[in-house]
Amino acid sequence: MWVITVYSEKNKTTMFEFENEEEAREMIKHLQGCRILSEVIYNDPPLVREKR
Repeated sequence: MWVITVYSEKNKTTMFEFENEEEAREMIKHLQGCRILSEVIYNDPPLVREKR
């Protein structure tokens, strides 16, 4: 997942989520303010149930 965080002049923070990098990079071109593009990587171990 890709996230764009935008900090605007009026102390407002807005976040946008994208499934792929291409979509995020296209959108960031059209946004104004301080913009940060981040990749979110989930590394959670799978849930395992005990067998009884």
